[in-house]
Amino acid sequence: MNFASDNTGGASPEIMAALQAANAGHMSSYGADPIMAEVQARIREIFEAPEAAVYLVATGTAANVLSCAILTQPWGAIFCHRNAHIEEDECGAPEFYTGGAKLVLVEGAHAKMAPEALDKVIRFTGRSGVHNVQRGMVSITNATENGTVYSAAEVAALCAVAKGHGLPVHMDGARFTNALVAAGCTPAEMTWKAGVDVLSFGGTKNGCMGVEAVVIFDPKRAWEFELRRKRGGHLFSKHRFLSAQMLAYLTDDLWLKNARHANAMAARLSAGVVAAGAELTHPTEANAVFAGWPRAGHAQAMGQGAYYYFWPFDQTLEGPGEAMLTARLVCGWNTSEAEVDQFLGAIAARG
Repeated sequence: MNFASDNTGGASPEIMAALQAANAGHMSSYGADPIMAEVQARIREIFEAPEAAVYLVATGTAANVLSCAILTQPWGAIFCHRNAHIEEDECGAPEFYTGGAKLVLVEGAHAKMAPEALDKVIRFTGRSGVHNVQRGMVSITNATENGTVYSAAEVAALCAVAKGHGLPVHMDGARFTNALVAAGCTPAEMTWKAGVDVLSFGGTKNGCMGVEAVVIFDPKRAWEFELRRKRGGHLFSKHRFLSAQMLAYLTDDLWLKNARHANAMAARLSAGVVAAGAELTHPTEANAVFAGWPRAGHAQAMGQGAYYYFWPFDQTLEGPGEAMLTARLVCGWNTSEAEVDQFLGAIAARG
């Protein structure tokens, strides 16, 4: 019963088989391998973007911060939600890789920016000229850190605000596929057709061993990305092992199947905890459930081997059993119905 994160599960068998196959013989290095050419063609096809530049890195942090670095200057502002992943979980990497760009935070319910809130913050930025950071770029996390999803229309509305101020837009899509299948739109509709300039297209959280794609819809930005990736230490020499993962991920719709399964398990889990008396703290829209229930139920579940995080972290099992504690539970490609049902039985049990 492990719901700690979609990072805790293993890699899909198809990914491991592809890595084993790629291990045979010799291939050109640094992205010149023939598998990478297939990856580029497939991503361009999926996103209906024949001119897009496509690059691979091993971590979501690298994908996000290198993307931000080609979209803003060191004196620029990166507008994002207060609970955006680049704000909460990147240890200052956006500031480091951009050479000093400042994260300027936007409020909004359930970790989603509203267009009017974004517009207000952008208008307030740079008001004193040279004394302030300047308007730089917008970054959207989809799915969000609270498990909610921006629809294609909501992405387009935020991009319209950004473009109205002449700003480029990055999408942090570590869980892009979970958001995509939840929203029921095409990859193009969620990204460049809505106004997104650069996408961090996640694979690691959805069944890969460790690979993320950066999809740059304006190829004029590609050379700078290549230089920054090399300078930042994120150009793999044995690149074929990144390429092999991504190609297997995109073959036979594995990426979509994995995300649909994870989302379905989260929906099952969400309905079950509500039926057991829990209260959702955020809507369940992708593969994460945020809910609160009495401490006694948490103690019962953890005592039976359930593993998940209190959310926020500063809560403990010590104290009155009837006190409400809130938690985050994340489902992955390999979460089973039996695992979900075992957990639901554990929190509903009474000692």
